[in-house]
Amino acid sequence: MNALWLENNRIDLRDVSQPRKPDEALIKIRKAGICSTDLELVKGYYPYTGILGHEFVGEVVEADDAAWVGQRVVGEINVVCGRCEQCLNGRSTHCENRTVLGIVNRDGTFAEFAQLPTSNLHRVPDSVPDEMAVFTEPLAAALEIQQQVQVKPTDRVLLVGAGRLGQLIAQTLALTGCDLHVVARHAHQQSLLKKREIRVIAEEEIQPWRWDVVVEATGSPGGFALARKAIRPRGTLVMKSTYQGEMSINFSSIVVDEINIIGSRCGPFEPALRLMEARQVDPTVLIVEEFKLQDALKAFERAAETGVLKVLVEIPR
Repeated sequence: MNALWLENNRIDLRDVSQPRKPDEALIKIRKAGICSTDLELVKGYYPYTGILGHEFVGEVVEADDAAWVGQRVVGEINVVCGRCEQCLNGRSTHCENRTVLGIVNRDGTFAEFAQLPTSNLHRVPDSVPDEMAVFTEPLAAALEIQQQVQVKPTDRVLLVGAGRLGQLIAQTLALTGCDLHVVARHAHQQSLLKKREIRVIAEEEIQPWRWDVVVEATGSPGGFALARKAIRPRGTLVMKSTYQGEMSINFSSIVVDEINIIGSRCGPFEPALRLMEARQVDPTVLIVEEFKLQDALKAFERAAETGVLKVLVEIPR
């Protein structure tokens, strides 16, 4: 089968063997999305070799449980052991033996086929089209913030970053009724937010030491510095970015101001699917362009351009 292979910071389209794990479902991939993690993996963010991709929608073609065959599905990316201390104590996304789809020791979804245990799969409602369902994983990651932090309607919330993930975070936080402002540098990002009546704020307008909750989603040290300046004493700083290398941080000021710092990544799939089914969020506005699998290298070049939001890869049926 055709697949996009990453090795030694280089990607190329290869003919590889179709996956054959007898205890996992075989999924025919329909669409896959390029995210910032994929782009960072190509740059060497993490030493991964294999098929890239973890945002997808597909159809189950083989499974031990015949009820899954023919179902249109999305899938959680962490495959866990269920036996380690983290799993047994309800922290399965931190499983000590986990593999991660297209990221850690598990081939991903920029391919004709992929595999996952059926326990990782979620059926896609009929009313949710493929171009929407492919956003389930990042939308779930956006919703994880509200799993971790009680965002109240009276809270002043600042979101720093309005890229691929930031747009979804903005749409989901807006549903809480909080006093939300978003730092968005690019005109297209600002336009998407304003169409949903989400307020955009310029960096120079941000009052320091005033915001109850600040979400950092830029992936840059400069974004963290801005978020740190904005948060009030005893406020909550939610980190949605992963940074390559090390950062210099004044932890003394964080201790003195008693800042709560929360790391946040994977989130709940079923609520994400329900929000899309009810059309309470619309991730499809992020789509800039779609490429066929045979043009995946061009797709990655397009996704890496400054200000580009979501690029999709379609896998022919």
